[in-house]
Amino acid sequence: MAQHNILGNDGEEEAVKYLIAHDYIIRHRNWRRGHKELDIVAEKENELIVVEVKTRKDRLFAEPQDAVTPLKIRRTVLAADAYLRLFQVDLPVRFDIITVVGEMGCFTVEHIKEAFYPPVW
Repeated sequence: MAQHNILGNDGEEEAVKYLIAHDYIIRHRNWRRGHKELDIVAEKENELIVVEVKTRKDRLFAEPQDAVTPLKIRRTVLAADAYLRLFQVDLPVRFDIITVVGEMGCFTVEHIKEAFYPPVW
């Protein structure tokens, strides 16, 4: 596995640990349906939280959350819609970003709640 994939997997694992430690229930990790994909789907206090995880070794060139572009937002919202329909979820939905910076054993985690809203098409 390529080094950046290993870092990404480690970052997602760290994000899950963070969410569990903050009383989130993890419904799915790396949920896929066709070309649609969600990093983490969690639940807390009767709200469904779709979490996009961005992991970087450092912040030298950009903030990790800057990688969540309008196209990525659109794809995430479409995937969340497919998820809601498939599992017949009737809860409010929130879109968060968790950034994980560093290396295994020395990560800094930042949770950006309500990081984006579904765009109007």
